[in-house]
Amino acid sequence: MSAKDVRHILSLSGGKDSTALAIYLRDRIPNLEYVFCDTEKELPETYEYLSRLEAYLGQPVVRLKHDGRGFDHHLSIRCGFLPSPRHRWCTEYLKLKPFESFVGSDQVFNYIGIRADEDREGYISHKRNITPIYPFREAGMTKADVFRLLDQSGLGLPKYYGWRSRSGCYFCFFQQKIEWVGLLENHPDLFEQAQKYERYSQDEKSYYTWTQNESLEALSRPERVAQIKFEHAHRVAAELEKRPNKRLAEVFDALAQGDAFDERACLICEL
Repeated sequence: MSAKDVRHILSLSGGKDSTALAIYLRDRIPNLEYVFCDTEKELPETYEYLSRLEAYLGQPVVRLKHDGRGFDHHLSIRCGFLPSPRHRWCTEYLKLKPFESFVGSDQVFNYIGIRADEDREGYISHKRNITPIYPFREAGMTKADVFRLLDQSGLGLPKYYGWRSRSGCYFCFFQQKIEWVGLLENHPDLFEQAQKYERYSQDEKSYYTWTQNESLEALSRPERVAQIKFEHAHRVAAELEKRPNKRLAEVFDALAQGDAFDERACLICEL
């Protein structure tokens, strides 16, 4: 098989790293395809950021959906069983399967935005015809390089980085408590929608909730919001004392990685 028969695909999440990689590779990889797996539950800021990236790239980002359906369809066929860190069906059916269907049996180089300063691997697919490529890691590029690329391009960071540490669905179960507060304050309509997904199981005498051991109704009470903000402010202050002059996005990222409940979010959603 000749080199021209291989497809080159970059999976975008709407986050800083994959966007920076798209900027970095735009003039380096001919015929590069850009794809985004759309759950239909992304933040408005994510969709806006993708539109701005399309203008910069000069070509469209292909939106992918498994069977052409979004989150609500796949939730309904699971009788309302919400995804969780232990049952990440959202990643499998809304991110991995749409990508694999788009690839088919073609030989593909899949470009992934993991940096040289990260100690992790990006799981995309076990299919033998998909070969992962890590340009940032190979070039020794770090988080500082990502910020530089975004600044120089004029795209900057997505607006949600002012209150959130990663891309992904607005009800992502990997969010920190302060990020739920950010959703409540920045998108009260989406917070209300996320709350409607939670339900009480009469059989198991328990709630199905997005956050561990707490419903969104309880989290949204004024006294609880004040407590979360107070605790977060102390964590931010401690982080900045250790490493001053950090951007807010870097502080959020560092705190998320230190969260015991985090377990590392699904890379295909967050990069």
